[in-house]
Amino acid sequence: MVATLDDTKRSAIAVKLADIKAIQQLIIENEQQLIREISDQEIKDRFQNLLKDDQKNLDVLETVIGQYGIQAKPQETVTQFIEKARELNKGSKLSLYEKVFQHELLKHQQVISGLTVHKAAQKVGADVLLAIGPLNTVNFENRAHQEQLKGILEVLGVRELTGQDADQGIWARVQDAMAALGGVVGSVVTQNTDKKDLNIQDVLRLDHGKVNTLITELVASKDPQKIQEYFGQIYKDLSAHSEAEEEVVYPRVRSFYGEGDTQELYDEQAELKRILDEIKAINPSSSQFKDKIKQLTDILGDHIRQEETTLFAAIRNNLSTEQSEQLATEFKAAKVRIQEKAGVVSK
Repeated sequence: MVATLDDTKRSAIAVKLADIKAIQQLIIENEQQLIREISDQEIKDRFQNLLKDDQKNLDVLETVIGQYGIQAKPQETVTQFIEKARELNKGSKLSLYEKVFQHELLKHQQVISGLTVHKAAQKVGADVLLAIGPLNTVNFENRAHQEQLKGILEVLGVRELTGQDADQGIWARVQDAMAALGGVVGSVVTQNTDKKDLNIQDVLRLDHGKVNTLITELVASKDPQKIQEYFGQIYKDLSAHSEAEEEVVYPRVRSFYGEGDTQELYDEQAELKRILDEIKAINPSSSQFKDKIKQLTDILGDHIRQEETTLFAAIRNNLSTEQSEQLATEFKAAKVRIQEKAGVVSK
């Protein structure tokens, strides 16, 4: 019988993603606090831009975590660090320069953590690398933010020490550094410069791509333990994806996609769930196991093709950009709740 066991490496990455999300939330709090404290309009405007990016990046991180499929809690040490940092930044013990300096260190921490997760994913599996792909956008922007913060620190530091303004050439050097950074970081991670929020088609397509990658790896493997691991992740991912679609997406599209076509999607998913439960009871070493996987793949392929062609076209034609993005937000929230309820949580 196949058990849906968590691979320890996957769970470790899930915890690191939770750490990154928690620090990202602290970064947003810090920037909101700094904007209230800063009187210099140019620096205030730069922090407003940083805040806008970081709020968007938090949404990207939440998408990555839901796509990854394992909900985890941040490490206790990270939680304790955040509480201490929050208390210190809200007090008067630190000067403005010192607060921005601590903020730049947080950005550095995010860059290293994000790149570490990216490199670790390359060792764990293609499905993991695919799931965390959007994290690369966050990695790149955090690195660019570091360069801006260095310029801000120079300005604040000179003022604190001399009471005079720094050479305005600092800002030009910051922009040059950011431009040069594009080529450097772009060779390490995949940049995504599309700044729009993910819509429901984007989010569903990410899920489809991940499960197809998992199935490809499962079929290619001859190791029963790895096959068990891959199927465990397929089972969890498809179960959460299907339930979230039935709760959020299908009721929303029924009015314009049509009663018959929408019911067909429900029926296909019911068949997929039935086959998943059948596979769960089969020994992964038996030939019957991969025969059933083939049956699952055929039905899943038809289901995905219908969604990515006629359903997606209907959504584009009937929902505004804002409505499609809101539907994505609701779908992601439902999937996280379903994952937590199912016990897909790493402590």
